[in-house]
Amino acid sequence: MPQEPRTETIAETENYLAWRAEEPDGETTYHLELNNITVHFFEEEWQEFLNLARQLLG
Repeated sequence: MPQEPRTETIAETENYLAWRAEEPDGETTYHLELNNITVHFFEEEWQEFLNLARQLLG
């Protein structure tokens, strides 16, 4: 029987959700739910996205 990932909410608003999943294979993935769109990131991609967000906030 496959193991389910362990998930944790990082941040949440009325319309948006960011959460992290510890996958059974040891990989950590990150997910942004933006209304009807979900964007999935691996660790390296998530770090790059955070760097982009910091630049936007300037």
